[in-house]
Amino acid sequence: MNRKWKKLIFIAPLAILGILVFMAIGGEVVLLLWNWLMPPLFGWHQIAFWQALGLLALCRILFGGLGCHRSARSNVRRRMEERCESMTPEERERFRQSMRERWGFGPSTGESKGQ
Repeated sequence: MNRKWKKLIFIAPLAILGILVFMAIGGEVVLLLWNWLMPPLFGWHQIAFWQALGLLALCRILFGGLGCHRSARSNVRRRMEERCESMTPEERERFRQSMRERWGFGPSTGESKGQ
């Protein structure tokens, strides 16, 4: 058996165990915080462990991005910077003006100074 497979066979069970431990600790933390804060503050009911785990999963889906680390946004920003670098100053100003008009930010700085 080659070395890569031996390493994988050792790491895979540890990764699964780590995920299960994270879920258990995360669920317990959410459970304790919810039951400590929500009933006294808002009069809401206490929750069970599985409800806390579901709440943790829901928050991960809504706010965590399911593993997306915003690489798409950084790629868009990088491509936009590359395009702007290749523009002349006049082209850049025309582009800014069209964006201001499109998104309703009012006149450009050059127009507001002249008035």
